[in-house]
Amino acid sequence: MDRRQFLTTAAATTAIAALPHVTFAQDLQDLKPKRVGLIGCGWYGKCDLLRLIQVAPVEVVSICDVDTQMRQGAAEIIATRQKSGQQPRQFGDHREMLKEKDLDICLIGTPDHWHALAMIEAVRSGADVYTQKPISRDIVEGQAMVAAARKYDRVVQVGTQRRSTAHLIEARDKVIHEGLLGTIGHAEICCYYGMGRNAKRDNCPPPEYLDFDMWTGPAPKLPFNPVMHPRSWRMFKEFGNGIMGDMCIHMLDTVRWMLDLGWPTSVNSRGGTYVWKDATGNVPDTQVATFDFPELDVVWTHRTYGDAPDRDYPWAVFLYGDKGTLKASVNKYEFFPKGRREPTLTGAPKTEWDKYPEDQHEKDLEQHVAAANRAHQRDFLQAIENRTKPVADIEQGHISTASCILANMSLELGRSLAWNPEKHKVIGDAEANKMLAREYREGYEHPTVDNV
Repeated sequence: MDRRQFLTTAAATTAIAALPHVTFAQDLQDLKPKRVGLIGCGWYGKCDLLRLIQVAPVEVVSICDVDTQMRQGAAEIIATRQKSGQQPRQFGDHREMLKEKDLDICLIGTPDHWHALAMIEAVRSGADVYTQKPISRDIVEGQAMVAAARKYDRVVQVGTQRRSTAHLIEARDKVIHEGLLGTIGHAEICCYYGMGRNAKRDNCPPPEYLDFDMWTGPAPKLPFNPVMHPRSWRMFKEFGNGIMGDMCIHMLDTVRWMLDLGWPTSVNSRGGTYVWKDATGNVPDTQVATFDFPELDVVWTHRTYGDAPDRDYPWAVFLYGDKGTLKASVNKYEFFPKGRREPTLTGAPKTEWDKYPEDQHEKDLEQHVAAANRAHQRDFLQAIENRTKPVADIEQGHISTASCILANMSLELGRSLAWNPEKHKVIGDAEANKMLAREYREGYEHPTVDNV
């Protein structure tokens, strides 16, 4: 369809735009308690789990982490939050935890390079899964994850919780679905955070409390560096997809969700390391990518130095139509009709401290996104109850993840990549297709649609 038809179709969906996860009820507390496990007890693993505990009767029975300090710390926090007051069993290998086959739900908050193997093993064990984004380190992994979810008939929600962010749902419904933008011709997405890209540390032996070999898993075995653990492993292409996979996926997924976009037809990216040349990490500090969709182009920019062009929107979505502009982020949204300097519609997140006072004192919790995380957990639970696809189903997570991986591949190869989603291949590019599945370290088998 052309862009004008696209807009008309989007507007016509207004009557059915109300999503169940927005209003899914307090009757969650009446559900049969579910047994929950967590793989990866770091920052967002705990954030996700503690939000789940807040919205439904669950018993966290098992947790797994290769860092014994992180694991014990999580166990102690969990005991103070769940009704039983009990600490969960602790494991250093998720495979041993999942052998018990006693989990209804498994949350995955590991570094990216472990997502695929952990998620596939979890659905094999019979659990429904909530996995962090990006879902995979390479595209074939993601394809296998979708296949595994379908084969074992499991609900899999991806942590792209912008789809459950109340003020962004409002922006979609009141601005886009009401046709206030007119014909939408272009989208820009960006991130101008530093992201710790300038970190510089010397290699050293791993700490005694970290099983670094297990932490490395299927990735190449590099010398340990303090930048890797915790959290800044994202700055190494061996373990993640860089800022593209960490931050672009959220905003690209937001645009895809808001505008109901599928796969891009081609992806082109340029960039490199232009400023932090002596940093320990090896992902680009500067990158621009263009995602070509049949309906419009979406252009991403990240830069880990200097100021954002719009200081109110350092990590954001900008949608441009012939009748106005929508600016949106995790902090707020604003709609500007054409020619107006002041917005006529705005929205912002709420903290919900009145309902969840414990949020105020939780270490490292992003207060402005806690409510969205809770809504995302509610949507996940509703999908489990109804045996339906959640708002951020694994297939949607795969499309957004793979699109970002294609951008990194384009940057590395120095050319545009045309994508065939049916064949899951880059069109006419044998070298690019060899990059769709990375080589696993000896002792680990790369998952495919045929071996899940």
